Amino acid sequence: MIISFCLASCIQNDDQAVPQASNTANEPVHYPHNQSQPPSWLPDREDGQWTMPAKNYASTRYSGLDQINSENVKDLKVAWTFSTGLTPGHEAAPVFVEDTLYVVTPYPNAVYALTLDGSKKWEYKPDTHQESQGLACCDVVNRGMVYAEGKLFFNTLDNHAIALDAKNGKELWKTKVGDLKRGETMTMAPLVVKGKMLVGNSGGEMGVRGWLKALDTKTGELLWTAYSTGPDKEVLIGKDFKPFYSQDQGENLGVASWPPDLWKIGGGTVWGWLSYDPELDLIYYGTGNPGPWNPDIRPGDNKWTLTVFARRPDDGSAIWAYQIEPHDLYDYDGVNESLLLDLPVNGEKRKVLVRPERNGHVYVMDRTSGEVLSASTYVPVNVTEGVDLKTGQLRKVKDKQPGTNKTVHNICPAAPGGKDWQPSAYSPRTGLIYLPHNNLCMDMHGTQANYIAGTPYVGSDVKMFAGPGGHRGVYTAWDPVAGRKVWNIEESFPVWSGTMATAGDVVFYGTMDRWFKAIDAKTGKLLWKYRVGSGIVGQPVTFQDKNGKQYVAIFSGVGGWSGAIVSGGLDARDGTAALGFANAMKDLSQHTDKGGQLYVFSLP
Repeated sequence: MIISFCLASCIQNDDQAVPQASNTANEPVHYPHNQSQPPSWLPDREDGQWTMPAKNYASTRYSGLDQINSENVKDLKVAWTFSTGLTPGHEAAPVFVEDTLYVVTPYPNAVYALTLDGSKKWEYKPDTHQESQGLACCDVVNRGMVYAEGKLFFNTLDNHAIALDAKNGKELWKTKVGDLKRGETMTMAPLVVKGKMLVGNSGGEMGVRGWLKALDTKTGELLWTAYSTGPDKEVLIGKDFKPFYSQDQGENLGVASWPPDLWKIGGGTVWGWLSYDPELDLIYYGTGNPGPWNPDIRPGDNKWTLTVFARRPDDGSAIWAYQIEPHDLYDYDGVNESLLLDLPVNGEKRKVLVRPERNGHVYVMDRTSGEVLSASTYVPVNVTEGVDLKTGQLRKVKDKQPGTNKTVHNICPAAPGGKDWQPSAYSPRTGLIYLPHNNLCMDMHGTQANYIAGTPYVGSDVKMFAGPGGHRGVYTAWDPVAGRKVWNIEESFPVWSGTMATAGDVVFYGTMDRWFKAIDAKTGKLLWKYRVGSGIVGQPVTFQDKNGKQYVAIFSGVGGWSGAIVSGGLDARDGTAALGFANAMKDLSQHTDKGGQLYVFSLP
């Protein structure tokens, strides 16, 4: 039995009035009664800019702009385009500040500053090491940059954190934070908090040890490192660490929950999204899968992989942690976004974080303590029977547990999860979260794995395929209070793009078969679509120029793990290629070509 829990009354009046879009983008946003709300510390006025991939520290990816709305979005036209000349997956979100649009490309991680007619103001091309291309497990992507303090902050695939002067592209500092020889790479978008650039590593399939690091935004000096595995001192667990659940309490669990020394090559990389609550002064993020995939090789809980951490940005000290999935069986990385919202729980407003996890559950957690308040399934799940809210533990299905020389069929969801890295959005006008996600299952066979630095360390053969219904992707509107879907749209391929919501009651997302779509945020009705040159795995943004004109921008350029079969030119006959994803995407090349292009849209 899959368990679904309600945070307040599960009865929802579908006819409840929702405020109409305001006529002025700078008017305060008004929220529907008895619905979830963004935290009070978010600004209530829209500045028209987009300075970080998540739009804000709460990771809502919501814009208060409403010039483009559900009535006129059908009239959107291409304003201009910009080609990067590159063919890997383009997963980054553009950044807009004042009068300039900034983009960072996949390897070699060039940065371009563009005017609002598409002209190039400046470009920066780092000397990114070629060897890094062969170490990236799932395409040589980059997920974006951050503007802060007059600077642009981003990472390169070969493990450098870089700060540029946003006015002219001058390199201000460049710091090496990882080691290619160990198999480390970097694909994440950083977060800048309190004068610190927060960065994490990729390489969980290469036997690396995960970490989050903080660098001084002025100098690039390394300030602290919080490892995901190992002794408490190196995980930055001290006297202030107070996990909610008993299984997460104890000393040096990052060592004791592993076979001897395997924590040193145990994964737990930090390549996803970070959020920040300035009132609580806590950063939130999740860690990746343990290595190798074959669970027989690493008996124990394998802490602190697949874990949500709350840390102080000043020194990285852990305040609480919750291990989503002890002893991960299926590569269910816990790196997805944490949306920071205020929700009614039994009539009382609670500070929560909402996490749509790869394991198929939408977790609603108290962000002050790490308590799980609800965990409802949003995709077909047959490997667990829900979450025990008293213990916080998953009820795992024994017959679905893989191991050495053992093949388990029809595991749902597959390794990319119900939702992988592709970030969701939240609208305070509807109280809904918008989830771009997958509908995939897999067969999994455990093999031996031998660790050699800088080489794959997986121990599993996987073949993925479409889940129930035969479609491979879904776009879902989710009510986090009731813990249920309100509407959804089925797509042929995984919805691997990010999404955003606007005060115009429109949500945007892209498909891998080249469609960029605008959807009515209340009803799910398709309002507009435009066919671009390559499948979309990027993140849409919207912004406003000094004259009050609103734009929407998106990268096309198929790739990433889901599109590696096209961007990497893989043989569709090899179902185990791309760690098994190729088997589910054999027909993708019939629907898209590769090639990176930025599209910017506006009303006539």
